[in-house]
Amino acid sequence: MDNANCFFISIPEQDIKKEKEKARELRKSRWWQQKLSAGRCYYCQGRFARSELTMDHVVPIARGGKSVKNNLVTACKECNSKKKYLLPMEWREYLNGVLIKPLAEELKETD
Repeated sequence: MDNANCFFISIPEQDIKKEKEKARELRKSRWWQQKLSAGRCYYCQGRFARSELTMDHVVPIARGGKSVKNNLVTACKECNSKKKYLLPMEWREYLNGVLIKPLAEELKETD
């Protein structure tokens, strides 16, 4: 992802702190508790215990995302760690590379 840096914008530290505080408050909400209870990672669709799920900003705060319900999802720790500061389109490119390349190689071996 050589072009990932071209999508970065400068977000004031004060704004980042404000959004993180909003996220901390939302973690206490009934809405978030229900999301955790569903036990599903938004990205890999795996089933996980509540303790294995984290809150992830689909559009990361560092990339201009906000701590609002339509930008917050449950993610397993592995997906959240791998996604880091990627935007949804960048994350899809990453997943396609991870999933499609091995499949293509497997198909070549069977030919």
